Amino acid sequence: MNQFIHAVSQSVGAFVQDEEGAQVVEYALIIAVVSIGLVLALSSGTVNLKTAFSNLVARVNTCLTGTCV
Repeated sequence: MNQFIHAVSQSVGAFVQDEEGAQVVEYALIIAVVSIGLVLALSSGTVNLKTAFSNLVARVNTCLTGTCV
């Protein structure tokens, strides 16, 4: 039992000292903050964005059918 506790103690110590995963967490937090900012920035113009996207899809569809303007 004492060896098990010692092994767990060493594993936890090594995990705490390991900084390799810290960069992944930092990148994930940056991506989350940027995503939230984009959602907030684009939420006010959602109607205009929907209209613009619908117009783009209609134009692409028109071009694909052969009557591109």
